[in-house]
Amino acid sequence: MKNYRKLTGDEILQLKSQSCTADDWEQITVDERFTAAHVHHTRFSGKVKLGVFHTEFTLPGGIKKHSGLRHATLHNVVLGDNCCIENIGSYIANYEIGDHTFIENAGIILVDGVTRFGNGVEAAVLNETGGREVPISDKLSAQQAYIMALYRHRPELIRRMKEITDHYSGKYASHTGRIGNHVTIVNTGSVRNVKIGDHCRIEGACRLENGSINSNEVAPVHVGYSVICEDFILSSGSHVDDGTVLSRCFVGQACRLGHNYSASDSLFFSNCQGENGEACAIFAGPFTVTHHKSTLLIAGMFSFMNAGSGSNQSNHMYKLGPIHQGTMERGAKTTSDSYILWPARVGAFSLVMGRHVNHADTSDLPFSYLIEQGNTTYLMPGVNLRSVGTIRDAQKWPKRDKRTDPNRLDCINYNLLSPYTIQKMFKGRAILKELRRVSGETSELYSYQSAKIKNSSLNKGLQYYETAIHKFLGNSIIKRLEGTAYRSDEQIRQRLKPDTETGTGEWVDISGLIAPKSEVDKLLCGIESGEINRLRCINEHFETMHRNYYTYEWTWAYHKIREFYGLDPETLTAKDVTDIVSRWKEAVTGLDRLVYEDARKEFSLSSMTGFGADGSRNEMKQDFEQVRGDFESNPFVTAVLKHIEEKTALGDELIQRMKNVVTT
Repeated sequence: MKNYRKLTGDEILQLKSQSCTADDWEQITVDERFTAAHVHHTRFSGKVKLGVFHTEFTLPGGIKKHSGLRHATLHNVVLGDNCCIENIGSYIANYEIGDHTFIENAGIILVDGVTRFGNGVEAAVLNETGGREVPISDKLSAQQAYIMALYRHRPELIRRMKEITDHYSGKYASHTGRIGNHVTIVNTGSVRNVKIGDHCRIEGACRLENGSINSNEVAPVHVGYSVICEDFILSSGSHVDDGTVLSRCFVGQACRLGHNYSASDSLFFSNCQGENGEACAIFAGPFTVTHHKSTLLIAGMFSFMNAGSGSNQSNHMYKLGPIHQGTMERGAKTTSDSYILWPARVGAFSLVMGRHVNHADTSDLPFSYLIEQGNTTYLMPGVNLRSVGTIRDAQKWPKRDKRTDPNRLDCINYNLLSPYTIQKMFKGRAILKELRRVSGETSELYSYQSAKIKNSSLNKGLQYYETAIHKFLGNSIIKRLEGTAYRSDEQIRQRLKPDTETGTGEWVDISGLIAPKSEVDKLLCGIESGEINRLRCINEHFETMHRNYYTYEWTWAYHKIREFYGLDPETLTAKDVTDIVSRWKEAVTGLDRLVYEDARKEFSLSSMTGFGADGSRNEMKQDFEQVRGDFESNPFVTAVLKHIEEKTALGDELIQRMKNVVTT
């Protein structure tokens, strides 16, 4: 605890001689080691506490500035050690400022009345006219927000969660703000009712009002030129720059918004990127990315999504206003100039191309293409499983997780194949079989959810889904049986038995977290009963589900073996395991070969058009290879070939172990 003393008479005289004034010098207290040498042209009012000014700041370009106060007005300010504050156009009022903080050329920095620093502000996501508001807070996670926005059919749950958020917001309400240690604020206009964490850098911002910037040493926040933020929270590691305008928004960990991006009533969770375009009332789950000036995201829920240039949605039924919403499940993409008329629901890892106005719901047909021809939506089920782009995306997301804060708010599962997507494939497989049964195997066109499916697409879709199911269940069995030599079928059966009964039944994707619905329901019941009554506790329960994912996954896979293969896991033999692994090998290598051939298209002669501007076809090829490399040495292509080799060896190794089992 720092010890403060009153100014001495000599210090007051020195300060006056250095053009300093005070409404009441008795209200100013200083650190015991304080000296007045570096305080000039400063006005004090209210209660002011000052630390020491012993060190220098080295600025870009090599210029040095000594810590101190110059040309500033401070009202009710507690100032830490070795800060430099100068050229404050108006004043700084009602703030505690940490150590080693540098503030220069700022207009006004104040807290006006009691404020919650953005906590408790409601963002009207998904429906601009209200009904799905999510109160934002420092501890808001993608999973919390998902429940708050979508579980409106449980009003007691929503009431409790709002109450918990309100309690948290009220606990940190104050008439005094905080600017942390090692903060830099330069060339900034107005900062009003904003809490600023350690190591934050604010440079050239225009206006910041009613918010929290949750910066820290391991995950600093940057706020750049011409930024305007109102009613906001910026999480650790985020970067908001270049004319971004935010109103009633939450920005999650390691998000990047810039190049004149604008958003209102929107939530952006971990690793989202927004540039040039605009967002209104969106729920942007982890890794939602939009880069293009002509792109509008509105009233939609997204995650792991890449929006093509000119992507647009519409949520108006013009007589009743903007009441509709839509969902693009994890991994969905839009091509350039795509359009979707909400309400609609696009299945996981699907590609949307063209203009779609028929309100399709393809959530049970994941990995599909939705292509518009003549105002009709054509659906190609499962075809995205063979796409090189899909596999590349799945590989890049974990590598692009830029969160450096050890306290991660969002739970993110990167698995392409999981109980969530595989259960959809089971449903999709049943849907396609039923369509074929009802309309006949020779029908040229099938109708499903306002979309059309061609005969060839339906049959290929069935193959893709079955291949993916073989791959997932085989993966699960191999993982379960790895690393042990088995001597009998009974040993195999004992090892295959799940460690828990949790995991059977339906699974859900809670904006990045893949978990059994039964576990989510337990948590929600605990909130409704009042047993769970803190934001921190809610996040901890989601983290527990996330940690136990693979345990729960095996329970689900174990019970699906009976359904898909017609085998009872309790009477499974080594021969059965060998058969499953053999099918797995065919599925894995088969999909990899499809991906390999899809990648080859990127290196076709037509793809080289535009290369070798003034030369022959041979020069065009050479120019292409200098820029893109040749096919066989492409890192992704070599990785696919290596994957085929490794998975083949993995399957052969388990099959060999099964040969040593004595069948009983």
